[in-house]
Formats: sequence, C-alpha cells, structure tokens
Amino acid sequence: MKQKHSSNVVWHEVLVSRGEREVLNGHKGAVVWFTGLSGSGKSTVAHAVERELHALGCRTYVLDGDNVRHGLCGDLGFSVADRHENIRRVGEVTKLFVDAGVIVLTAFISPLRSDRRKVRALIGGDFVEIYCACPIEECERRDVKGLYRRARAGEIKDFTGISSPYDPPQKPELVIDTSVLTVNQSVDAVLGALRERRVIPAV
Repeated sequence: MKQKHSSNVVWHEVLVSRGEREVLNGHKGAVVWFTGLSGSGKSTVAHAVERELHALGCRTYVLDGDNVRHGLCGDLGFSVADRHENIRRVGEVTKLFVDAGVIVLTAFISPLRSDRRKVRALIGGDFVEIYCACPIEECERRDVKGLYRRARAGEIKDFTGISSPYDPPQKPELVIDTSVLTVNQSVDAVLGALRERRVIPAV
C-alpha cells in the first residue's frame, strides 16, 4: 500500500552523514536479514552473530520477529495484508539503522519473496539475505512451544509452512543449513560473508 504524506511534512537534511558515522564506528552499516521457517534457527544465529560482532567492537542491534510484535507491530495479526505491513515497517526501521552506520540483524520468517524484495530495494547493496535452510521435520522436532502441532490440529491459522506458504530465497547472499551446521559454524559463515562484502574489516 502506498504511503500518504502530509503536505506539511518536509524532509530535514542532516548535518552528520552516514559516511561520517561509519568512520566513527569502524565498519559499514548493513542489514543482515535472516529468513526461514519457524524453528530454523534465525533468532539463535542472529543473536550469536551479534555477540561476535559486539566482541569485535561493532555497533549492532537485533530486530527479532516476536519482540517487534510486542511493540512496533503489536497491532498486526498474521493475515497477508498484516504480514506485508509487518515487513514494510521493519524495512523502514532497518533503513534508519543503516543510515546510523549500524549493523542490524533481523530474524523474521518473512515468508513472502515479494516483501523481502521490497526491503532489498529499499536498502540497496547493503542488504545481506541469509537463508536458514532447515527441513520442516527438523523445525517441528525443535518446536518446544508446540506451534507446529497446534497448527496441524487447526488451532493456529495462517501458520507458515503448514497453512500459509513460504517462498524460499532464490539468490540469497548466503545459505546456512542449520540442520547440519552448528551455531558456531553458522556464525563463522555469516561473519565470512560480511567480511567478503567489506561490511566489517578482514581479520
């Protein structure tokens, strides 16, 4: 949905540039976008990557799907329209983080390829898509909350992978098979991808 802007709203130019912020931070701003089914390890890996980046002196923040729905997107459900709006809002927030020179890591199922494509277009070349590939059987095995069981019983509607579709990324910057790789191995792969793209300095 196209956003409407009041004629009374005028863009205010900043006095500190993104480049100046990045110099101060010692690294580039970027969005590391983890996508995958519920239980695929997105949040686990994202937070582990942040811990390592923090240890390296990087400015970081994790936007976690469940946490964001407690506040910024607390008014949204899980209909197709609400899913679109959820990711649109997150995309705009990540853009602000990137402008601040921060490495923002997001952990959202973000099931629709079209929504992820819009965020990529909004962010540009600083969007790093990480696909947490994990068989749904393994995701269900890990599901301590019983969400998959409830979804299969019809107790949860519009549950991704069961009653709602998931579009796997076609050309992500990185694929990590979390059913095979350990958390540490996944973290190393993500850090390698960030170094390759010169988001963070080489070792």
